Amino acid sequence: MVKTTIRIDGMMCGMCEAHMNDAIRRVVPDAKKVKSSHKKGITTFQSENEVSEEILKNAIDETGYTFVSVSVE
Repeated sequence: MVKTTIRIDGMMCGMCEAHMNDAIRRVVPDAKKVKSSHKKGITTFQSENEVSEEILKNAIDETGYTFVSVSVE
């Protein structure tokens, strides 16, 4: 399993977190343990394979939030 952490600007509340979780689940069908924190400005999830930064950036930009960076463990 690969753990991905995405830094995101613009999340302000629990509803923002829900929007981000839905966006990740839409582009990463095998995503598990999808969690977002507007206080920390991050979204994390686990998946079988590494997801391309471009796919994640596009998904986040489509929601109106700002993609900052991604790291993979």
